[in-house]
Amino acid sequence: MLTIDAVLRVAQALEIRVDWTPRWRGGDLDRMLNAGHAAMHVAVARLFCGRPWLLSPETTFAIYGERGVIDVLAFHPPRGSLLVIELKTDLVDVQGLIGSVDRYRRLAPRIASERGWKVTSVSSWVILRDSPTNRRRVAAHAAILRVAFPQDGRTMRRWLRDPQSSVAALSCIADARRGSASSSGVHRIRRPTA
Repeated sequence: MLTIDAVLRVAQALEIRVDWTPRWRGGDLDRMLNAGHAAMHVAVARLFCGRPWLLSPETTFAIYGERGVIDVLAFHPPRGSLLVIELKTDLVDVQGLIGSVDRYRRLAPRIASERGWKVTSVSSWVILRDSPTNRRRVAAHAAILRVAFPQDGRTMRRWLRDPQSSVAALSCIADARRGSASSSGVHRIRRPTA
């Protein structure tokens, strides 16, 4: 039996790319991650219940060669407020996250206009699955994340009731699969103390 290190050395010598496919309890890891992502969609949808928001989950776009999927595009017709929501089960690439959200926010008015939505302001909200790993990663990158997303979950709960201005927020939400997701499931992520 070869060790992983031995496999990588042989592959490098033969100029072979090695792709790993993690499996979880006999199934693909993607299936588990998709289940987590779907649970976050459910938890977020609950935050908008009883409020005058229109939600468009998994919104695809193709604009001048730029293609992608916005996890949730939300519109508040009374205020003309457009909200781009990015859901992350795991925070892996901080720079990639900031770049993606910036791109979605820039393209969102065009996507909204195709739906007949008259937009007056555009906001963004990154929602992470509440986990010790995600909290550690946020703490490790707190300085850059708070510049990009200065508002938190408490601010967003108030803002959802009357979205008058543009905001950019980052917060955690409890996992709906554990039956704990609700509007109180959005948490503030605190800066690490010195």
